[in-house]
Amino acid sequence: MADSAPQTPDAEVIALAGKLFDAARTGDAALLTAYLDAGAPADLANDRGDTLVMLAAYHGHAETVRVLLARGADPDRVNDRGQTPLAGAVFKGEAEVITALLEGAADPRAGAPTAIETARMFGKDDLVARFEQV
Repeated sequence: MADSAPQTPDAEVIALAGKLFDAARTGDAALLTAYLDAGAPADLANDRGDTLVMLAAYHGHAETVRVLLARGADPDRVNDRGQTPLAGAVFKGEAEVITALLEGAADPRAGAPTAIETARMFGKDDLVARFEQV
């Protein structure tokens, strides 16, 4: 029988971060709420700079986006490619997420390409007009 060594503090932190990233991807707002309320950082980012908000937005989880923003997550934090959650939601066609991000003060002019530029690239004139009013 092999000894099961306890996890090191670093391994525990990495495992917890993975759990939080998975919760953002799957829209587990309840789990994220519990951890954020216990002190987990709302702007936690993975090795590509994708924050919890970016992951929730990209995977279409508007309520999870709202939970994260209500707990201080930055709606405009760019990932390592210069992308914002709002531009990602435009790319994915996530209307409810777009609304949640705009309600959370996301800037359609942030990032590269911006959400406005992304909407133009995909011929989403209704979004271009909406963003230009923000």
